[in-house]
Formats: sequence, structure tokens, C-alpha cells
Amino acid sequence: MGKIIVSGASGQFGHAAAEQLLDMGQEVIALSRSTDRLADLAAKGAEVRAADFDSPDGLVEAMQGGEKLLLISTTMVGQRARQHGNAIEAARAAGVKHIVYTSLLGVRRPGNPSVEGFDHIATEELLEQSGLAWTMLRNSLYAEAVATAMAIPALAAGTKAENAGGGRVPIVSRDDCVAIAVAVLTQEGHENKAYDVTGPELWTLPDAMGLVAEMAGKPIAVQDVDDEGMYRYFDSIGAVRRSEDLTPDTPIPWASEGMVTFGQSIREGFMDIESDDVERITGRKPRALRSVLEQHQGMWPA
Repeated sequence: MGKIIVSGASGQFGHAAAEQLLDMGQEVIALSRSTDRLADLAAKGAEVRAADFDSPDGLVEAMQGGEKLLLISTTMVGQRARQHGNAIEAARAAGVKHIVYTSLLGVRRPGNPSVEGFDHIATEELLEQSGLAWTMLRNSLYAEAVATAMAIPALAAGTKAENAGGGRVPIVSRDDCVAIAVAVLTQEGHENKAYDVTGPELWTLPDAMGLVAEMAGKPIAVQDVDDEGMYRYFDSIGAVRRSEDLTPDTPIPWASEGMVTFGQSIREGFMDIESDDVERITGRKPRALRSVLEQHQGMWPA
């Protein structure tokens, strides 16, 4: 098999995927804006190259010699379709044959309100029109985000505002998202397919917070709020509402519209999806939420 390009290789997802591919004996081209953070991958044999999806300059050179690309979605909501478009164009020009993309669960269900999803829809459409083989990995909500970004402030405050109501989501470990990406990149027969990357159980977010509270031995009062109440909560912690209002010195590096409409999409059932794609493709059962919470419990407030 030819070389596999991993974008965003200094991030948690990309770094883990590159490491696993190298351990399997695959030739890897690791891309990042911060190549100094890839020294350990270089030591394992990766070709480390600088790449910035904001600037098409040098992107084709960065992807030369790659047969497949793991395109990990960038973090800039509202800018991602442009950034991903630059990457897809460069990959095609460099002779890449197959792009595996980390998308979002439920994103192509008609009427999904998630602002987070609009960039993913645009990117999936660019891939479908690119003439290259593609695979969409539609990842669910990360269990690691529940265990840290959601659990820690909720335990510290003893309360958690939530607009997802009784909607269910198959919370998935990032480990399983990485495992299915690596499997798709190294197996045959995944061209032009979309997979739902989910954990083994469907959770409401209030129930997930209930499990956190039980494991921590501290109460969390989940306050069921409407979307406007959720916006007010994010206003109170200093988040801007719209992604176009983000600046480099905004205290919180994301916009609340993404979080509020994500909660709305869960509440309205857009992420209520059961799938066995992880186990079918990786050959192992996906991790349960409790197991990921146990792994991160040491970070919770005493």
C-alpha cells in the first residue's frame, strides 16, 4: 500500500491515528501547522511536512507521494468548508486517490439545525464532486468531551444547563473513532461509503450527567432550558454567539451557536442513531461511556 497522509497530526485524533498506522508498518506523511510537535512521529519514521489549510501555497507539495488522505475536520466552525476545500483540491492535484473524512453523525438528515454540521455537509458535497474515492466517518459526540469539558464545570458548579432535553445520542470514545479511521485506511472496500461511528449505548445528556454525579459522589442539578436559556448561559461565561465574531483574543475559542444548535439537534432526534459500524469494521466492541469516565475521573474536582 502507498503512503497514507494524516492531516492535523499534532492534534489528539491525528496523532493517535498516525501512531497506530506507523505501528502497523504503514508509511505515513504527517501534516501539521506545528511540525515541532511531531518529533516523536518523525522518530518513528513518519515524513513530517508543514501544511496550513488556510493557505493553498505549498499544500500540493505537502501531499506529494500520498495515496490516501485522512482529512480530520479543522476546528474553525464557519471556515472549515473553505479550509477542507483547499485540502481536497491539493490532494487531487498531488495524485491522492482516496480521502477519508471525519464528519458528524446525523449530518445529512434533512432539517438538522446543527450549525456545526453545515461545514460537514459542504465538505461531504465537495468530496462527492471531487472525482476521488471518499469515505465519510460520521462521528458521534465524544465521550472524552462528556468526561472533561462537560463533567468538570458541572461538578464544580453542582449544576448544568442543558437544552438537549430527552433526545438521545450514542456517545462514542475518540479511541473508537481513531480505530475505525485506521481500519478504513488500511482495509479494502470502503470507497464511497459513509459510516455512523457510535458508542454502544444511546444516552440523554441529563442521564450522562447523572452517571458522572453518581461516580463522583457529588450532585449535579441538570436545569432543562430552552435554546434562548442556553444562549444566556453561554453569554454568562463570555462566549460570543456567532462564529464570525470570534477573534484570536476571544476568551472562549468557540461560538455558542454551535453548542446550542448541537443540543437542539440532539433534542429533535437527529443523533438518535444505532449502528454496529465500529464493531463490524474494527472487529472490537466500542467502549462504554462509563469506561471513558473512569479513565478521566482523576481530573474531576475533589
